[in-house]
Amino acid sequence: MSVPNGTIPDPVPDSVRDMLWSREFQNNPYPAYDLLRADASVHRVPTPLGVDMWVITRYDDVRLALSDPRFTKDPRNAPDILRKLGVETEGEGLTGRNMLNSDPPEHTRLRGVVTKAFTRRRVEALRPRIQEITDGLLGDLSTTDEVDVIAAFAFPLPVIVICELMGVPADRRDEFREWSIAVTTPPHDEESKQTRKAGTRALHGFFRDLVERRRPLLDRSVAADAQPDLVSALIVASEEEGRLDLDELIGTLTLMLVAGHETTVNLIGNGLLALMRHPGQQSLLRERPELLPGAIEELLRYDGPVERATMRVAVEDVELGGTVIPRGALISVAIGAADRDGSRFPGADVLDVTRRDNQHLASGHGVHYCAGAPLARLEGEIAFGALLRRFAVIEPACPIEELAWRPGVGSVLRGLLSLPVRLTAS
Repeated sequence: MSVPNGTIPDPVPDSVRDMLWSREFQNNPYPAYDLLRADASVHRVPTPLGVDMWVITRYDDVRLALSDPRFTKDPRNAPDILRKLGVETEGEGLTGRNMLNSDPPEHTRLRGVVTKAFTRRRVEALRPRIQEITDGLLGDLSTTDEVDVIAAFAFPLPVIVICELMGVPADRRDEFREWSIAVTTPPHDEESKQTRKAGTRALHGFFRDLVERRRPLLDRSVAADAQPDLVSALIVASEEEGRLDLDELIGTLTLMLVAGHETTVNLIGNGLLALMRHPGQQSLLRERPELLPGAIEELLRYDGPVERATMRVAVEDVELGGTVIPRGALISVAIGAADRDGSRFPGADVLDVTRRDNQHLASGHGVHYCAGAPLARLEGEIAFGALLRRFAVIEPACPIEELAWRPGVGSVLRGLLSLPVRLTAS
């Protein structure tokens, strides 16, 4: 094994550290990412929890890091770091036994089960129902009063879709949103740690009960991809492909529920805000709806729903961008920084719905590329298409600088808590 030739840097200055943990950064991280990227690709950043975080910012290095097997996704390889971050056991939050937090060959086995159950055909078959849900939600929106588009549209659309897909009762949807926020918000004190634990226990308990009730009712003569709902499909696929144990199945269902709606909520919210900030682009999409598929890719790049990839840890010394990242280091792969890298995307800070060669990293890269990306794109395309057809004017109902973004220092996700808008019907 060759020895890296780069250097291990000192931690960033206190002023930079404070900037990266500030509310201003939470609201708009891109100016700070520009500064970091201009200085170096990799930065060693102390965190409030006593762990140095190695932040990777430049596109080429981010893309490499997302697929480099020397950066493990398995939390069992980093128990000390997990404890410092407030995750005391393997099964808490999204660090349970699922494909998000595993390496090959275990990841290959877990993802194979999901791929067999969650097929493109199953996703495409949802198109008429997603359109029906979208039209119903938008039909309920007032065209004269202020509307919080997150609460009234961006949240209920993907939640209804994923809950119906999984066979989850309608009266549990609000609970799932509460649990999901608890699970995906990084803990920063004892209260937030307990909230996260409670959300995890609630989700795992619900799915444990659901699986145990569903198993004896399954028709196993029906293939996984023809089962009536995703829970049934995953159970059958796990039995066909090499059985998942109950903890793995529950971890997979929890991941799919949370990832299956959180990213789409943020895609719709962040994307609509971007179009309101760029009214010319909004008008162009109304005039040329055929641009919509490419526009979804640009919205994902410009202000995507995932700001940073989930935790990785170096299993050996790794040289990246001239910097040595030491074995055992916690890695923060800054997707949001990479997708605004001007060396890869000319005019990176400009929203351009006609942009070509848009190989952004919003859905990840490599073996951990998001399995739910086709569903999120379909929901986004239908949602924005309907919004732009139905409403001639979509404008913010409050100063943009007053908008509240999801809390959580070091959060993986980037999304608005609310987005008040005024709508004028076409």
